[in-house]
Amino acid sequence: MPMTININGSDVALPADPRISLLDLLREHLHLSGTKKGCNQGACGACTVLVDGERILSCLALAVQYAGRSVLSIEGLAADGQLHPLQQAFVEHDGFQCGYCTPGQICSAIGMQGELQRGVPSNVTEDLEDEDIALTHDELRERMSGNLCRCGAYNGIVAAIQVHHRQRGAQ
Repeated sequence: MPMTININGSDVALPADPRISLLDLLREHLHLSGTKKGCNQGACGACTVLVDGERILSCLALAVQYAGRSVLSIEGLAADGQLHPLQQAFVEHDGFQCGYCTPGQICSAIGMQGELQRGVPSNVTEDLEDEDIALTHDELRERMSGNLCRCGAYNGIVAAIQVHHRQRGAQ
């Protein structure tokens, strides 16, 4: 019986070759081109996806490692023809220029917000025992530091994430 992985809500058979990265499974085998191959070394964050709600670098992950788990790529965020609220915030706040890094930035930001909800501290979190970590300017920049933008759209990216985070808090 072949092993499967759940990609954006659909079970997919894993490739027979155990050396296939999760990124290559998405892009080359499933033709989901939203997740980008930037450096292919885990340094730029363009390949960030969510696995069971946590962000990972798909270029450094073998697809077989995630058998039976749930992977969400940028293509899985929109629902019923509507952009995910964070995608919409990126549009409204000019959180992209060329757009190459945008899918990884968005997936990383969603994963980061999950970390905040779980009380996971970052390198700049002042009180390591605080379970209600505020998303300050420094906290946000530190948590997103693994996602690079060659165009320099950081101000728009930060603004989009802050607005989305405030909107989620109001819900």
